[in-house]
Order: sequence, then structure tokens, then C-alpha cells
Amino acid sequence: MKNIFNIGLAICVLVVSSCNEFLEKKPDIKMTIPKTLQDADLLLNDYAALNSGYPIWGEIGSDDYYLTKARWEGLSNVDQRNAYIWADLPYTDVTQWQRPYKTVYIANQAIEVSAKFNNNKQSLLYKRVIGGAHFFRAFALHSLVELHCSAYSNATAKMEFGIPIHRTAGVDEVSVRSSLEDSYMQIINDYKIASNNLPILEAVKGRPFKASAYAGLARVYLEMGNYNQAYLYADSCLQENSNLLDFNSLKSTDSYPVSRFNIEVLFSALAESAAPLYPTTALMDTILIKSYNQHDLRKSIFFRVNDNALDSYYYKGSYDQNTTLFCGLTTSEVYLIKAEIASRSGDVTVALETINKLLKTRWNNKVPYVNIVENDPERLLKIILQERRKELVFRGRRWSDLKRLNLDPRFKKTLNRSVGDKLYTLEPNSNKYAFRLSETVVELSGIPQNKR
Repeated sequence: MKNIFNIGLAICVLVVSSCNEFLEKKPDIKMTIPKTLQDADLLLNDYAALNSGYPIWGEIGSDDYYLTKARWEGLSNVDQRNAYIWADLPYTDVTQWQRPYKTVYIANQAIEVSAKFNNNKQSLLYKRVIGGAHFFRAFALHSLVELHCSAYSNATAKMEFGIPIHRTAGVDEVSVRSSLEDSYMQIINDYKIASNNLPILEAVKGRPFKASAYAGLARVYLEMGNYNQAYLYADSCLQENSNLLDFNSLKSTDSYPVSRFNIEVLFSALAESAAPLYPTTALMDTILIKSYNQHDLRKSIFFRVNDNALDSYYYKGSYDQNTTLFCGLTTSEVYLIKAEIASRSGDVTVALETINKLLKTRWNNKVPYVNIVENDPERLLKIILQERRKELVFRGRRWSDLKRLNLDPRFKKTLNRSVGDKLYTLEPNSNKYAFRLSETVVELSGIPQNKR
């Protein structure tokens, strides 16, 4: 019966895809085939396809919020209910997998078209296309690695499962799971090609530029524990773009105070919509809320007091200025990467300078900001990691941070969820941190499921 259900679902997915393709076809089929650099450039302007629909299950599994029993039971999507309690059960939802690989496919199309114009390698259009395509592919692949793979460790990365790496636009390419090490190397190589080709400035909102690629590399290297490279790319990014929002200029009374495409945004990316994380459903973790100082404007900018569940809070701080969760790249994240690594390396001066520069922009200017002055690198690191959680709440970082920090005995954490009288637990370094692949994907492609 299970196989019949999954096969039926797969057929439905294929039928829907075929219908969409039919509806999108132009009267003249020749118009659908990109042939020029201009065509490839236009492919990368598809904001709906390339900048949205990124995986959300990691955020569903994070510890930044909770659901009441009634709210959890009211979720109609079984996969999302299971993700909330880290249930090790088969998933059928294919969108977490399908949407990023659609981005990969479009990026590969642009790369293949550009390859026909190698004699124009120095032209600005060629470099913009080839840089953009490699950036989008890197970002999409990394979103899949963060969700479906275990935490990166140099000792095990060669043996651990990665994800299939598709480098062509051929729909018949066989899917094979690469190693975790090879997956990360592909992501890094793509980001490096992007950084070498992307323009310093980009007029089209949603398209990446040089600082975007530097930020992507800093994020990936931090995740890998390669702190030297992460620091270098974070610093390079901030040399290109160090803009920070002054939260005093935002209106806490607005429904969504943080504007779309604001000066901190290095690359705009949106997660797939998910009911557990709706502003009217997710209740913010009470310990997290209490960690904000009364003069820290992030509390009023990011959250709204809620009376349905007494003394609870909803989230309203999306960098997309709506209910969709933002998972892109920002300068604020890069400041935190630089501060964290400076502290880890014992460079307290740079760590303090960096974290204080960020936090001052979040402080109510009617009250003098008091600099963090902690001189012990270990204690300072704990402060910076706490500020990282407070700053990047619901920005697609917490799941990845939990995974990487669990490798360090100082920071590993057991997660607990209560649903009624039932307690669910996620142990540090559990195999569940690598979310199962959709059973539909496994059955259609033949690739192996994650280890359990």
C-alpha cells in the first residue's frame, strides 16, 4: 500500500509538472530555447524561481519557537507536523528537493549557453552571467546540504553522504549522491567562480554581486570549521559592503518593520511557506525573548506581543517585509561571522570592534550604548554566539548553527519539545539532523536514503 501511495504521488507530481510546462510554452517553440548571452542573462532574472522556495524544514526543527498542542494538531501537512517533533518517518513532500534543483537546472542552462561565447570572456555581460549562474547553483546546493546532510567534519566528510551534483541542464542526467566533501567543494568552487566574475554593483534587485559571493563563501567555510578562510571572505565582503540598518529609523508599530531589499541585503532569498512558522502560529521561545535587553530595538522590531497564549510573542522581522521567512545573505550575518572567528582566534580587539559596531545599530539611541568589553576570548565567544542567535532568528541559520556547534562539547545542546503530555527529544549529533530525503525522490531516482 505504501508503494502504491508513493507511486501515485510521484505520478501526480509529474502530471502537474507536465501541465505547467505545457501552459508555459510559447506559440513559437524556438522562443523557448535560450541561445544568446542576453537570453542567458534573462534566465537569471527569474526572481520567483531563483530567489524563493528554499527548504524550510530545518527552521521547522529549530528551537527558536514552539507550538501549543492545539496548534500542532491543527497542522494539516503531516510532513510538517513530523518535522516539528523530529519524527524519523518517511516524508513525501518533494518541494524541499525540487525547488532548489530547479534553480540548479536554470543555472546550468545559463552556464551552457555562456560556454558558446568563450571568446567574450572579458565582456561585462559574459562575466555577469557566468558569475550569477555559478552563484545561484552554489546557493541552491548549499541549501540542500544544510538540510539533508550531517554536520561537516574533516574526519568524516569523505565517507558521509552529500547530495547529487548536477552540472548540466540535461533532464536525463542520472542522480548519484556525492560525498559530503565533494558537495562542499562544488559549492566552494561555484562561489569562487562567482566572486571572480560578478560585478561590484548590481542594479537588478535579487541578482548577486561580488560581496554576495564573498558572504556565501564566509557562510560555507564557517560551517566547515575552516575559520581562516571564513574570516578572510567575511572581511573581504565587508570591505566591499559594510552597510548596516540603524534600527532607530524603523517603526516598531509597523506590521513588518524591516524593508525589502534594504541596505543590509547582499542576496535576497526566501524560504518555502510553512504553516508551523506562520506569524499567527509560531510562538517565540520564551528564553530567547527574555535574552533581549530592554533597550535592544530588535525585540520590538522582530516580535509582537501576543495574548493568545498569554505573554507570548509572534515574529514579524522578516527581511522580505511579509510573512515569508528570509534566508538570504546580509551584512549583519557577515559581521557576526567575522566577530565569532576573531574571538575564536584570540583577536579580542577585532571581535569587540566588530560585534559592538553591529549592536550599536540595534540599540535605542535615546539611551547611551554601553560597549561589550569582555576580554576573555572564551566568554566573549559565548556572548557573540548568543548575539548571533538573537540577530539571525528565523533567518534560516539556526538549524545549521545547531549542527556545527554540536560538534563542540562547549556548545552542544539537547532539544526538547512538549506536545501535550508527550516529550520529544533531539540529541546532539543525532542522525536526524540530516533530514530524510523524500521517499518519492528516493524511489524515482534510486539514490540511497540517509543513514538511520
